[in-house]
Amino acid sequence: MSVGTPLPHESAALHVTGAALFTDDLVGRTSAVLHGHPVQAPHAHARIARLDPAPAYDVPGVVRVLTGADVPGVNDAGVRHDEPLFPDEVMFHGQAVCWVLAESLEAARLGAAAVEVEYEPLPAIVSLRDAIAAESFQGNRLLLESGDVEAGFAAAAHVFEGETEMAGQEHFYLETQASLAHVDESGQVFVQCSTQHPTETQEIVAHVLGLHSHDVTVQCLRMGGGFGGKEMQPHGYAAVAALGATLTGRPVRVRLTRAQDVTMTGKRHGFHATWKVGFDADGRLLALESTLTSDGGWSLDLSEPVLSRALCHLDNAYWIPNVRAAGRVARTHKTSQTAFRGFGGPQGMLVIEDVLGRCAPLLGIEAAELRRRNFYADGQATPYGQPVRHPERVARAWEQVTESGELARRTAEVAAFNESSPHRKRGLAITPVKFGISFNFTSFNQAGALVLVYKDGSVLINHGGTEMGQGLHTKMLQVAASTLGLPLDKVRLAPTRTDKVPNTSATAASSGTDLNGAAVKDACEQILERLAGVPGETWEARVHRAYLDRIQLFAAGYYKTDGLHWDPAAMRGNPFKYFAYGVAASEVEVDGFTGSYVVRRVDIVQDVGDSLSPLVDLGQVEGGFVQGTGWLTLEDLRWDERDGRLATSSASTYKLPSLSEMPEVFNVALLENATETGSVYGSKAVGEPPLMLALSVREALRQAAAAFGPPGTSVELASPATPEAVFWAVERARERSLSWTG
Repeated sequence: MSVGTPLPHESAALHVTGAALFTDDLVGRTSAVLHGHPVQAPHAHARIARLDPAPAYDVPGVVRVLTGADVPGVNDAGVRHDEPLFPDEVMFHGQAVCWVLAESLEAARLGAAAVEVEYEPLPAIVSLRDAIAAESFQGNRLLLESGDVEAGFAAAAHVFEGETEMAGQEHFYLETQASLAHVDESGQVFVQCSTQHPTETQEIVAHVLGLHSHDVTVQCLRMGGGFGGKEMQPHGYAAVAALGATLTGRPVRVRLTRAQDVTMTGKRHGFHATWKVGFDADGRLLALESTLTSDGGWSLDLSEPVLSRALCHLDNAYWIPNVRAAGRVARTHKTSQTAFRGFGGPQGMLVIEDVLGRCAPLLGIEAAELRRRNFYADGQATPYGQPVRHPERVARAWEQVTESGELARRTAEVAAFNESSPHRKRGLAITPVKFGISFNFTSFNQAGALVLVYKDGSVLINHGGTEMGQGLHTKMLQVAASTLGLPLDKVRLAPTRTDKVPNTSATAASSGTDLNGAAVKDACEQILERLAGVPGETWEARVHRAYLDRIQLFAAGYYKTDGLHWDPAAMRGNPFKYFAYGVAASEVEVDGFTGSYVVRRVDIVQDVGDSLSPLVDLGQVEGGFVQGTGWLTLEDLRWDERDGRLATSSASTYKLPSLSEMPEVFNVALLENATETGSVYGSKAVGEPPLMLALSVREALRQAAAAFGPPGTSVELASPATPEAVFWAVERARERSLSWTG
């Protein structure tokens, strides 16, 4: 059976040889293509007083300048109708105010530079703290409550208060936003797009053009990375390409440069949190009160569901009987922040891990013990009312990491090293992850598939998920082959298209395999049921006999996740199919003179149920952890608060994880005997949960910094914990040493 076999990614050979085609590669195979280039605003907030495209037409090769007057439908690129495609009011530095189409990209660039625009600058709010002070908010406010918070604090032996702030993160996928559109002889608009949500891209293109969805087809071959940045953000660029193709009658390509992509597209939401926490005399959590404020940027995008998921993951793996958590979305004059791997879950988890990391020394309890002591147990429910199934898996993974990582021995070695080393200190931290799997929006938890069996016995599968390097297509091939009982080479996969599988959900929320795999399995089972009793010694013979007997050899599969219900106003219900668990232990060494550090060793155990594809899953765990480490320690987004310009707009100013940041020793294992009942072949999602394992690196840095101070030092650590941030944490710990009398 193909399922459970460690296979390479289905396009691995194509990737490494350069033969794999991505959206922009199709331009070379299309004749008479026009190239689009934006005219970007140099203000964070301004009114457009005059826009004159006429000078652009004097540039050789310029064919058309697209403005709001050209839109036949709705001039908006967002599902909330708060994102004008061609704005009258600039809302962030670098926003496109119009687009130039030309015979070459260089001609389009020169044409864009020739467009004359006059702006009337307006006051701008750039920082999250300024937005909070100005009470600049948007969307709905959320409130999550359980138990009796006042009673919890009254019963607490220890109460602490603080603030936690964390930065956003740039997706920095290898392939930038790209679309290629043309109109066929029947008027059908066909868009090739690097999108995680082809159906939503289809719908946005249709409403911009004033068409119905059946007039627009969107196809996604594959993406060169997405990480959530291509869930909502591609729609506007696809609409520009489609509008240009409709107006000129020629194919139109829109592909952002790296600088454009970084300055024009949304990022992970930065968050600010205030908190108050109560513990009993034994260090068990009794009450938590918190207010989470996310930096939504200029429009809502997906900020409300991101905030909802953050609130739902404020508990992480810990039972907190009394909770009151408020959430709000700030409006700032920055790019509209959007989905990013974890979708708010990492931000919520960081708050509680920051709380525990800071409070452990004040309680006189080792941080690892404080965490373990507060794990969920059987029969306990989350603050939003969902029972926590299989909480023992956290304990099992914790024990496995503790034993395989030799934490007892290494903890003693770290202490001995710190005692003898005045200028370099080490830290060793272990943290858990409990991550809910399913979309917050219940209706998105459905999927379709189309499986075709040809007369020669070969099989072609279509499904609604998109491939962005995560191995979804690999798993779908394995599911189809296993269900039909065929070797893998009998099954082929077609590109994702809205005219094959309609009304798809985004490939997001770590649900791509769960949803689409179940739909593929359903379609295959329908075909097998029809073939039951059909004679033939081989699969090919049975299929041929079935065709002669006029038995249908194709099927549309469908799946919806049962048991989900969610009241977004009350923040109550069962929003998740199950929880994915994991544990990581990380050891770091910090230089006290510079704050620079190395990650010496990482040990991970991740619960993926019964793995469909172990090599793919291991790759996802490793990649997710490294990306999480980048968010928490390196990737420092900075905006110039004077003009709203993104100062970290390239790889030279925005530090990404590289080989030098990889752990010197990196051990990853999948939790055994972890079948997930009710999911496709007993598997679990693996896309997002591993990212949050990187919290162990941040907590290890906290412990290393604290080691420069006296026993019981509680360290506040900025996020990202860059070498500069670690240095200042070390300095604060040293100040404690100077004032400490022992």
